[in-house]
Amino acid sequence: MPSRTVTLTGWGRVAPSRAELAEPATAQAAAGLFSPAPAAPAAPATLAVPAALAVPGAPGVIARGLGRSYNDAAQCAGGLVISTARMNKIIDLDRAAGLVTCEAGVSLEQLMVAGLPAGWFVPVSPGTRQVTVGGAIAADVHGKNHHVAGSFTAHVPSFDLLLPSGELKTVTAQDEPALFWATAGGMGLTGLIVRATVQLKRVATSRLRVDTVRTADIDETMAVLAEHDRAYGYTVAWSDSLARGASLGRSVITSGDFAEPADLPARDQGDPFAFAPGARLGVPDLFPPGLISRYTVGPANEAWYRKAPRQRQGEIQSIGQFFHPLDAIRNWNRVYGPAGFRQYQYVVPFGAEAAVRRSFELISGAHAPSFVTVLKRFGPGDPGLLSFPMAGWTLALDFPARTPALAVLMERLDRLVVAAGGRVYLAKDSRVPAGVLADMYPRLAEFRQLRAELDPTSVLASDLSRRLRL
Repeated sequence: MPSRTVTLTGWGRVAPSRAELAEPATAQAAAGLFSPAPAAPAAPATLAVPAALAVPGAPGVIARGLGRSYNDAAQCAGGLVISTARMNKIIDLDRAAGLVTCEAGVSLEQLMVAGLPAGWFVPVSPGTRQVTVGGAIAADVHGKNHHVAGSFTAHVPSFDLLLPSGELKTVTAQDEPALFWATAGGMGLTGLIVRATVQLKRVATSRLRVDTVRTADIDETMAVLAEHDRAYGYTVAWSDSLARGASLGRSVITSGDFAEPADLPARDQGDPFAFAPGARLGVPDLFPPGLISRYTVGPANEAWYRKAPRQRQGEIQSIGQFFHPLDAIRNWNRVYGPAGFRQYQYVVPFGAEAAVRRSFELISGAHAPSFVTVLKRFGPGDPGLLSFPMAGWTLALDFPARTPALAVLMERLDRLVVAAGGRVYLAKDSRVPAGVLADMYPRLAEFRQLRAELDPTSVLASDLSRRLRL
């Protein structure tokens, strides 16, 4: 199959690498692209790491969806990247039961467009709808409703997985629990997901009824989030990462649920499932370095916080407004300039509230500018060996890659997270040391062992897997 050599990055636009890119249209065509990697020196048996994964630039194969992981998870320097862009067909939608079967390259936006007219929405949505179903499983993505709905893979009855051997297997949690839960959050390293069945969520309209609360500090923020988790299906806080002193952790919390038809303005009641997903603005690739800095983010955070009402109830918002505000701006990642940005997301268990407070102190004390700063609560995690969520507090931040002393700040955050019994998100991490990962993911050895058995010739590899010795 024809391929071309390309330079790829994640959404953060850091750590570019070159690889061959192929775009098969079928699972059969994709299977023809798999071939064993050349033999490499054996890794220590105690690690159970496929040998070629530790060799920078070694041949390998990895899948890529829409490129919205923030890091190097869908890159393979010197190897082959299989794009699922042409494997993007919805095969069947049961409009009565909300069960959809689709190819792995179908985006969450496609599922919304197809499902909403019949009253169905995706069960879990991250902060962008430009994520493929295959990617949503591989990263086991989460959303504002994790406290009630869990992660995406909890709503996937089955998926078809192209194994490193070239075998195509239908995998369910009942029949193949080890493989199913290694693939959920496994970052594409157990095989190429080519098809999946997803249980959608019944909704009465395509709008949400949203309540907003502006909080004064981190203690009030955490108290309101805990209260809202008991009352709302979706809840999240935007936090001011640069606020200090008595204002540390001040936030704007938005919580809501899908509206009923009677909640809608009269002009919208005739079309309760209207959905217009297109981006309204585009960002040219011309932004200079340093545009996003403490000197611009500080005033922007202040303005955003002051703009929010102290309390507002019952506002009707669209899906785009509530779930995916940044999707309205095409290529918004370009505003960070050519150096890009690094996202850092951690979760720490309930009871580690002091660690959350301390993280805000470290970030504001370092004057590290993050405008997109999101704090929320997770419910219990699923059995995924490398799945990110656990019951606790999760904080996500975006820092310009050229932020002064950013590496030092992130190392301090790593130590804080590990000490609190937490971890960082593999779909967003671009720099955690491999030696720290085992402290964050207690089932990492199980994942490595399963990979060694599943892929003894190291067909599958990514820049992420090599960096972290997955």
